[in-house]
Amino acid sequence: MKERVQKFGRFLSGMVMPNIGAFIAWGLIAALFIEAGWFPNATIAKMVSPMLQYLLPILIAYTGGRAVGGQKGAVAGALATLGAIASTDSTMFIGAMICGPLGGWAIKKFDEKMEGHIPAGFEMVINNFSVGILGGLLAILAIFVIGPLCVVLTDVLGAGVGWLVDHSLLPLTAILVEPAKVLFLNNAINHGVFTPIATEQVEAMRAAGDVGKSILYMIESNPGPGLGLLLAYCVAGKGESRSSAGAATIIEFVGGIHEIYFPYVLMNPIVIAGPMVGNMAGIFVLNLLGGGLTGPASPGSVLSEMILTPKGAYFANIAGIAVAAAVSFAISTFLLKAFGKDASLEEAQAAVAASKAKSKGQPVPGASAGGSTGATVNAKDVKKIVFACDAGMGSSAMGATMVRNKLKSAGVTGIEVVHAPVSEIPQDCQIVVTHHELAHRAVASNPNARVIPIKNFMGAPEYDVLVQEMVEGRGVGGAKPAADTKAAVPAAPANILLEKKNIITGCKSVPSDEAITRCGRMLVESGYVEQAYADAMIERDREFSVAIGCHVAIPHGTVAVKDKINRTGIVVMTYPDGIKWGDEGETVRLVIGIAALGEEHIDVLERISQVCGSDEETDALVASADVETIYRKFNGLE
Repeated sequence: MKERVQKFGRFLSGMVMPNIGAFIAWGLIAALFIEAGWFPNATIAKMVSPMLQYLLPILIAYTGGRAVGGQKGAVAGALATLGAIASTDSTMFIGAMICGPLGGWAIKKFDEKMEGHIPAGFEMVINNFSVGILGGLLAILAIFVIGPLCVVLTDVLGAGVGWLVDHSLLPLTAILVEPAKVLFLNNAINHGVFTPIATEQVEAMRAAGDVGKSILYMIESNPGPGLGLLLAYCVAGKGESRSSAGAATIIEFVGGIHEIYFPYVLMNPIVIAGPMVGNMAGIFVLNLLGGGLTGPASPGSVLSEMILTPKGAYFANIAGIAVAAAVSFAISTFLLKAFGKDASLEEAQAAVAASKAKSKGQPVPGASAGGSTGATVNAKDVKKIVFACDAGMGSSAMGATMVRNKLKSAGVTGIEVVHAPVSEIPQDCQIVVTHHELAHRAVASNPNARVIPIKNFMGAPEYDVLVQEMVEGRGVGGAKPAADTKAAVPAAPANILLEKKNIITGCKSVPSDEAITRCGRMLVESGYVEQAYADAMIERDREFSVAIGCHVAIPHGTVAVKDKINRTGIVVMTYPDGIKWGDEGETVRLVIGIAALGEEHIDVLERISQVCGSDEETDALVASADVETIYRKFNGLE
């Protein structure tokens, strides 16, 4: 049941979160340029109502439809939402959250029924007409059924929030929100529930001539509770937790990355009472003094909160943040002194990673990354080893290549080493090697196999342990494989994989999304892919990190856009100072954008594994190599 709730919550927030920038733009434009704003401008203010009435709901629906039914589902969901919008003067956020996925589902089911039955040459006609007809029918349904139902539901939710406000019970929402943060359900509650209701409240206030603000935007994003907890660790924490809390305080309060304090809660779960009561106190003060924001603050940084604070509400908002921090600090300090344990921060961080993986639908194994789960296997019985990742095409193919070469060098024969999606692991394999966050899925996919969880697919120490086990178990007389065993460098390829114009060295550190965007732009400009492929590269990284270890990241598109690849090729960018990649903050110094037709990605990944087999090799390449050296290495010319 918990998993279903998490999945539903993730889906709701997944429709809103990608469009938070549009919500922020709407909030800022309104706060600055409406009649009651800082710089009234009637012409600019004309954008406020259409953004709320049409743009934001259709963006939400488009995102939800695409998540279920791809691009066609996105269009059908947007069409259906237009019907819901036309049915009422109310803002159709809830209608968008229903119509978007509904449109995607309808298109998906239609495509499944038509698969293999479309005459050659009629694909485009049928695809376009199916979207138009189904989207139009759903729009009509939304006018007469979905829209009116959503109006009723919105009124009920709004009345519920109003009742909490009228009876001074709104602070009680913190009892739910703070524990939900540690379970990574915060976005589902914040952007799936609070943001739509808050936006309705703000619009109603603006219609009445006020600047418009809502406390609901601050219930989850208030950085005060987390600040108080981390300051308490600075004073009353022990060992590693105390020494690390100072830096975490800055990241949480200024950077708005609330996840930074979750490990500190898991080290001593009783301290959750500090942020919980602190948030309750903060909400009480905000309600008392009339605080609130003009739009959703994402991330929940003090800077974001101040930027979205309307004229006349600065004192209230600052007071709400300060009181939340002070109360959280006082309670957390007391609890740490009375009940605090000198727990392992590293173990707590691992628990956070496990919780976050589960919140994303990526179960984490009970065993450590260096252990193994599932069945016990005799080395003599091993005929097939499978490397499994989420899609079965990228990092798993690289890992399979490395172990295949190690087994060959060690003189081990008779073992097939292949790669596959974690959901489609062959039933005739005896050993599965997979990322530790996917181990439980691997066990579920093939419960009869032994599962070896690893932390990265490049240069994992478990590879040598596995190969040595096969050597000893089979009585092979060959030499033991060295940690840096590699395949021989292939001869020069007939087709050049990497062009010199696509090598950029000495790049300054940027956020990972920007690095991916640069790679996508180069792939498009070189004619390797169409723009749709480049657009999907960031989506692929968010589904599962493209940082594969050895200080390397390999941005590439999703399976859904494989048909947008024109020819095989790569682009290379070096970042000597490194990029902190993804939620785990893995260091990346070499970013390789990949486009590969058919099964050619296997050859591409094998080439990468030959050049970058360890952290040291990658660092040396980035530190010393010029364009000519990189060109020759990745094209197999040396």
